[in-house]
Amino acid sequence: MGKYVVIDVGGSSIKYALMDGEGKFYEKGSVKTPDTGIEEFIDTVGNIVDNFKENHEIVGLACSLPGAAEPKSGIIYGASAIQYIHGPNIKDLLSNRTQVRVSIENDANCAGLAEGWLGAAKDCENFICVVIGTGIGGCVVVNKKILRGKNLHGGEFGYMLMDDSDGIDEHTWSNTGSTFSLVKRVAKVKGIEVEELNGKKVFEMAEQGDEEVKQAIDKWYNYLVRGIFNLQYIIDPEKILIGGAISSRQDFYDIVNGRLSKMKSEYAKLDIIVEKCAFENDANLIGALYNFLYC
Repeated sequence: MGKYVVIDVGGSSIKYALMDGEGKFYEKGSVKTPDTGIEEFIDTVGNIVDNFKENHEIVGLACSLPGAAEPKSGIIYGASAIQYIHGPNIKDLLSNRTQVRVSIENDANCAGLAEGWLGAAKDCENFICVVIGTGIGGCVVVNKKILRGKNLHGGEFGYMLMDDSDGIDEHTWSNTGSTFSLVKRVAKVKGIEVEELNGKKVFEMAEQGDEEVKQAIDKWYNYLVRGIFNLQYIIDPEKILIGGAISSRQDFYDIVNGRLSKMKSEYAKLDIIVEKCAFENDANLIGALYNFLYC
């Protein structure tokens, strides 16, 4: 039976795997994301496929990529940390280099497809994945299909405005409810460089009794649940799933769901509950394979 090479391209590394049509992993690895340009990128991915071809029948290459990927055309619009992938026809270039069929999809969409195929939303037709990290992204799945939108911006939740202010960039959900926004807020309050902090350190400071940090976290949670509340009432999905490193905290879901329950009123009567994504580091790989096989 033929196997599939699956890659997940990030700003610093390209994760890759050999998988079968059931989503089973046979091998995994990673290489540094090239920084010189598209030619080196195509050759790097091509070499990964070539290496697997030595011992396996490879029938396809499934790709998870940052940016506004257009699966049919093979072009990635928008912007990301890897500037050179935007513009060229990635799908055609990789297909010509590897001589196998190639699929491409946005990384956040891949995470959502993974949850719908084998994860926490496998029994759902309609759900949302919200990924919290440097910004806030995710995807909307309707009838088991990604809702892309006219401009391929479906699921770009981070652009929602959370405050009544002329300073749009500072008041989006990404800049008020992401993990990085919390880190920036604490760095400003404590008068230290952002580079000296991360989400884990911020919560450790709070656990050690720092009242200013506790207040910053409290405000951050308020912004986070406000965005989730809005999404529930806009889309009304069967499930809202949360991913990202911050969601691995044991108390995260108790706090978020507790605050969501307090938002109920005579007007807003829905019970809004979020759940954890089933997959973490492997989500984009699993979803990229699903996209290759079924989309």
